[in-house]
Amino acid sequence: MNEMLHMENNFNLVAVLLFGAWILIISNSSICGYEDESGLSSSIPKRLLTPVTVNVGALLAYNTTMGRVAKEAIEMAVEDVNNNPSLLNETQLMLTMMDSSCSAFIGTAAALELMKKNNVAIVGPQFSVLAHVVSHVASELHIPILSFGATDPTLTTFQYPYFLRMIQSDFYEMTAVAAVIGEYGWRSVVAVYIDDDYGRNGISALNDALGNVRAKLFYKAALPPGASKSDIGSVLMQLAMMESRIFVVHMNPDAGLNLFSEALHIGMLSSGYAWLATSWLSSALDSTILDYDTMNSLQGVIGLRGHIPVSNQEHDFTVRWNNLHKAGSVDARLNAFGFYAYDAVWTIAHSIDTFLSQGGNISFTDYPQLSNANGSKTELTKLKAFGGGPKLRKILLQTNFTGLTGPVKFDKNGDLLGSTFEIINIVGTGYRKVGYWANESGLSVVPPEIRGPNSHTIRGVGQKLYDVIWPGENKLVPHGWALPNNGKHLVIGVPRKVGFQEFVKIIEGTNMMKGFCIDVFVAAVNLLPYAVPYTFVPFGNGRSNPDYDELVQQVALKKFDAVVGDITIVTRRSKFVDFTQPYIEAGLAVVAPLRERNSSGTSAFLQPFTIEMWCMIGASILVIAAVVWSWEHKTNRDFQGQTKKQVLTVLWFSFSTLFRAHREKVESNVVRTVLIVWLFVVLIITSSYTASLTSILTVQQLSPTMKGIDSLRGSNIPIGYPAGSFIKKYLVEEFNIDESKVIPVDSPASYARALSLGPSKGGVAAIVDTLPVIQLFLSTQCNFSTVGPEFTKGGWGFVSTLSHSHIAFFHECCDSK
Repeated sequence: MNEMLHMENNFNLVAVLLFGAWILIISNSSICGYEDESGLSSSIPKRLLTPVTVNVGALLAYNTTMGRVAKEAIEMAVEDVNNNPSLLNETQLMLTMMDSSCSAFIGTAAALELMKKNNVAIVGPQFSVLAHVVSHVASELHIPILSFGATDPTLTTFQYPYFLRMIQSDFYEMTAVAAVIGEYGWRSVVAVYIDDDYGRNGISALNDALGNVRAKLFYKAALPPGASKSDIGSVLMQLAMMESRIFVVHMNPDAGLNLFSEALHIGMLSSGYAWLATSWLSSALDSTILDYDTMNSLQGVIGLRGHIPVSNQEHDFTVRWNNLHKAGSVDARLNAFGFYAYDAVWTIAHSIDTFLSQGGNISFTDYPQLSNANGSKTELTKLKAFGGGPKLRKILLQTNFTGLTGPVKFDKNGDLLGSTFEIINIVGTGYRKVGYWANESGLSVVPPEIRGPNSHTIRGVGQKLYDVIWPGENKLVPHGWALPNNGKHLVIGVPRKVGFQEFVKIIEGTNMMKGFCIDVFVAAVNLLPYAVPYTFVPFGNGRSNPDYDELVQQVALKKFDAVVGDITIVTRRSKFVDFTQPYIEAGLAVVAPLRERNSSGTSAFLQPFTIEMWCMIGASILVIAAVVWSWEHKTNRDFQGQTKKQVLTVLWFSFSTLFRAHREKVESNVVRTVLIVWLFVVLIITSSYTASLTSILTVQQLSPTMKGIDSLRGSNIPIGYPAGSFIKKYLVEEFNIDESKVIPVDSPASYARALSLGPSKGGVAAIVDTLPVIQLFLSTQCNFSTVGPEFTKGGWGFVSTLSHSHIAFFHECCDSK
């Protein structure tokens, strides 16, 4: 009886062991991804053993405009995903949210707490500063980060492979800002920003984008994080003293609204100013009902807003949100960041669904490097790496679905494709859209989603932006520059010339100047849309022409704000100063003395024709004589007689036809035809001879002593140049002329004296100068002339520093003149 009981117990033990082994085999097959060694699907369905829940985290700043909206949107998205039967099958998303409290330190701690909870992905963080820190940790633990608010363009998948952005990068937003600036023709801009990763890197992207529209940053005004109104006011007072009136504001909503409040108080929101705000402003307008004073401080401001295409999804979600808001279930008003946060959750849900469908296994492993040197454990050892992270990241980058914000697809940098912004203008108690910017098509008043191959039929498709109401209720586009409020006069350097004072002349005993160059400058200044006070300061000793290179250098040394005069635009000068557009062409030419051609004497009557021409006329007379004699001597008695008489007669007849003095009659029709042609030729010959001889006998004949600049190349003859100009170096370096042979001259009298003396008597063979000076010199001198063509192309321009405020206007004014 005992033996039978013992055998029965052994049988039960064996059955239990076999059943346990069978369960173990099934479990192993499920861990291995539901596939056998042949790669064929197991008979057990893949979804049979999928997880019941998947953890997803969110890192927000609850007490911010963006955070309040994002929190509600994320919770709504998780609820919608879990209620969607076609997504994730029976798996539910479990959301864990943490508050960063607008602190990088607290936010980092909160992010580590989220990663301890085995979250497969995290929505957020919303700030770029925190995103840099968290992305480092996420890359090590293979946990994807999807941020709906971190716009810093340096956050890319190249440095942070597990960081993806659900909002447009500042790279694209600053390109849109630059496009608006370029559309209005502004050339210099002041940037006001928060001095953190978000602010600095965004403004760096703006600086790059401005170069593509021929503009630049005039000044960068950085505010410390958490700047007080006093700090903001001090910075604005400095900006009010500058010439630039175009401002780009890139900061968070709280600081931005304080800045505009202070700007209104200082008077920087009046006519002539232009303010552009990045997308922080639109988020504040969409999410908060601003009071009267705040809206009053924003009048005329241009802002950017992430464009959400109109669709049924967008409309239904907006209506649903507004209904919840009216019912009190949702505290915040919807803005663009709510759409981005909502789509971030759906992007994660779609990717997890694909991940599980492909047999992905959600498992976390220890990170051994977190143990300290002696092998003891720390709190950080609770952080575990997500084993399926690389696969989930790959699936996320291949995301392709249509969300509330439109098509959701990522580029190689982890940024959303198809960046689009709305350009808004703050007017009254709200704002109006004045245009759109798309990365593919630029500015337009037509929404990018309805533009296409046949968009030329759409009304307004060629228009870039609608009219804007600027600060001060001004409809005229601000010029971008104004006189600084510090009352400083521009110091204008003027060369104190010895000669050719028709271009620049100092009225002795006064500070006044006159001359052609001064008149052009005054006319250009009068075309500016604002008054520019200036003071002329002469440069030079008055006994000789100043060195023009040294004069231009004074601008680079900031001793002069600008230089006005007959300043030639030269490449080497342009390296350290800037020039306006040329207001007169001033290429180089050569002037040389004329020598008198001898036209007196008994041989003067031979000069109209060359020797060859005279020989041709003589030969023609003999030919005509031979033709006439051959046809007429047989029948015409006038050409008969003795041989000597016939020869003399026919030669006289032929010669006398030159003067139409022939008396002999011809009888042959052939001879008559020949004579008709010959008399026509004679008419042309005598007319040309008469005109040329008259010119020779009545007009003094002068010819230059050389042929042009090529005659001077490599020569050893003395050559003159205007004292103080760049021409000396040019002749020495470009034409290999001995420096000792280049002689300075500085006045019309010295020009004439040097040319008249010539090289043999201590003068010069020619003078090289700019064409306007040569033309002025020749207007009173008849014994000299230009030789050869103008051999360089150039012009005169006004000089200023590379960053001077009025240069852009001078360019346009000089063009118009």
